Amino acid sequence: MSEAQWFAIQTYSGHENKVKSLLERKMAELGAEPEERDVKEVIVPTREVVEIKGGKKVRTTKRLYPGYVLVSMVLNQDSMFLITSTPSVIKFLGGGSKPQPLRDDEVNKILGVAEEVDEEGPKQEIPFDVGQVVEVTAGPFSDFSGTVEEIISDKGKVRVQVSLFGRPTSVELDYTQLKGY
Repeated sequence: MSEAQWFAIQTYSGHENKVKSLLERKMAELGAEPEERDVKEVIVPTREVVEIKGGKKVRTTKRLYPGYVLVSMVLNQDSMFLITSTPSVIKFLGGGSKPQPLRDDEVNKILGVAEEVDEEGPKQEIPFDVGQVVEVTAGPFSDFSGTVEEIISDKGKVRVQVSLFGRPTSVELDYTQLKGY
């Protein structure tokens, strides 16, 4: 038996978890042990982020690649049919008639993202860009307008240049204290 490789399959956007559960159910119905199956593992790459909803920080899970599911499998006619006959699956990623496996460095990068998030905690998703004009909505600089100079995502902070007594001044603020225009 040849070695399993990782493949990306394209699905309808928003159907990634449905495809994963359908494939897992099909594999369970086959009844073989995981080592003996052609399809070894199915994952939907995600990461945990912190967003602002209703003025509060909320942890949410975001898909890294909307519309794609990763499958570790031994490539043969049976495994290809199992995948392509699953509802909401569009096709394998890769040109030609034979699916192209993902490179090891790509897989390590994708799978490493989940490990990285576990070690550091969720990433801050800051909805501002450098150079964007923002209004300060809370704190000692409320009602000031300024320009975003730097985004410090690991701290959830944004460095904003405001005009204080006619002079440009840099202040570091929590991104929840800002509103974009």
